[in-house]
Amino acid sequence: MPFSLKNAGATYQRAMQKIFDDMLHKNIECYVDDLVVKSKIRQDHLQDLRKIFERLRRYQLKMNPLKCAFGVTSGKFLGFIVCHRGIEIEQAKIDAILKMPEPQNIHELKSLQGKLAYL
Repeated sequence: MPFSLKNAGATYQRAMQKIFDDMLHKNIECYVDDLVVKSKIRQDHLQDLRKIFERLRRYQLKMNPLKCAFGVTSGKFLGFIVCHRGIEIEQAKIDAILKMPEPQNIHELKSLQGKLAYL
């Protein structure tokens, strides 16, 4: 589906939610074209991956092998680090905030608040 179409992102997200409805928020998280397969036990992970691949095959969806990472304990998802501790902010983002100059007026303070709200 060409993502340049007006509602392509929302349509694709809705399709992915329908395809993975019974798995979402249990062993898979999906946001547009990003998928995270999560398992508490390593042995379960292979079984979970198999189910995901079967579902992808059934709906004729393909994955880019260059963008895949398997069996990792942490990874980047939507600009955040997801690991066994939960969701964390990348160190580079923290460093960028620490290096920002102190706001000198109300406009700069509001700008800083907007940047921090993004996190």
